[in-house]
Amino acid sequence: MIYLFLADGFEEIEALGCVDILRRAELDVSTVGVTGKTVTGAHGVKVEADILVSECSDDAEMVILPGGSTGTNNLAASEAVASLVRSAARRNAYVAAICAAPTVLGGLGLLEGKRAVCYPGLEGRLTGAKRCDKRVCVDGNYITSRGPGTTAEFSLAIVEILKDRAAAEKIRKGMLW
Repeated sequence: MIYLFLADGFEEIEALGCVDILRRAELDVSTVGVTGKTVTGAHGVKVEADILVSECSDDAEMVILPGGSTGTNNLAASEAVASLVRSAARRNAYVAAICAAPTVLGGLGLLEGKRAVCYPGLEGRLTGAKRCDKRVCVDGNYITSRGPGTTAEFSLAIVEILKDRAAAEKIRKGMLW
């Protein structure tokens, strides 16, 4: 199971684009409402989450944190999210974050010695990380990316990691990416 956390103020493109691409790859991804079952994105798009954070099990194959300034702050304020992310990290499950959300990982002390990227200007909040100059940075079980314009690359990198390069390439071609 893959959990993609949704907190009020999430960046719609990053969250929904990622869910779309992962489901095209037939990956088992659930959207997780952190601030309620109905979650409102940064640009007013309301989304009904598949499950609430309280319904998450502690054995996810991957956790994904989309950005958005307010959404990231709401993710960082959730002890339930912190617990699930820490658990994934301890188990060497995949931890993925895009835009401002990699700063949540930095705040949890999970990026020590890892290469990571985030939205430009927030690099100082990637506590312990080695800065990466790529649009998508993969270091071990951590996948980070810069922002809305890198959503497809970020998501396809996840597909390649969880499935294989051929699956990612098939989706890339089908989307005319």
